Amino acid sequence: MKTVALTCFTDVLCVWAWIGELRLAELRRTQGGAVTVTQRFCNVFGATAQKIQANWGTKGGYDGFAGHLAHVLEGFPELAASPDLWRGVRPTSSLPAHLALKAVQAQEADGGAAGLSDRAILGVRQAFFGQGRDVSAASVLDAVLSEAGADLADIHARLARGEAHAALMSDYQEAQALGVKGSPSLVLNEGRQMLYGNVGFRVIEANIAELLREPQAGAASWC
Repeated sequence: MKTVALTCFTDVLCVWAWIGELRLAELRRTQGGAVTVTQRFCNVFGATAQKIQANWGTKGGYDGFAGHLAHVLEGFPELAASPDLWRGVRPTSSLPAHLALKAVQAQEADGGAAGLSDRAILGVRQAFFGQGRDVSAASVLDAVLSEAGADLADIHARLARGEAHAALMSDYQEAQALGVKGSPSLVLNEGRQMLYGNVGFRVIEANIAELLREPQAGAASWC
């Protein structure tokens, strides 16, 4: 069976990436094994205080940004967001979560339970956006990863020896090399196609359908 490889670059603190989880779930449901999804990370909220000051310093700061997110999420009733987002709960950086999740991905690759890393990534997003937990705190990350089924001792060992750091730098460098502009960015066709930002499910589906299409012998491919 022909398959399409989809690489999804996100920052765990990006609301559009949380929304994008709905589309990834639908993609897995409708396409099954025809699409393989690999989740990687890019740097958007690596230093949240500086980002908020630069983008929202004259528009209400954290409260202005929180109001913007609340307005965005009104269009997605499937997602129940915590009222504390960026008001009472202000993660300092997405970096700790990205590092922990790279360790989880390595754990799964080395024989961990299938789907562990996807559960952990979704769990971190839900912990922040849905439950208002500070996912830049090590204790919160430990709790979330444990809930997802990760072996915490193994995670801590991978962090301690720098393995997760190397893997995360690979993600960041690959994102830069591909020209990833932000989160989420969906990369298809060995980097030839990129869908960035709030892209609807039907657009994603159409791109994948064209890549899955088996043209007749001698026919031109439009993908």
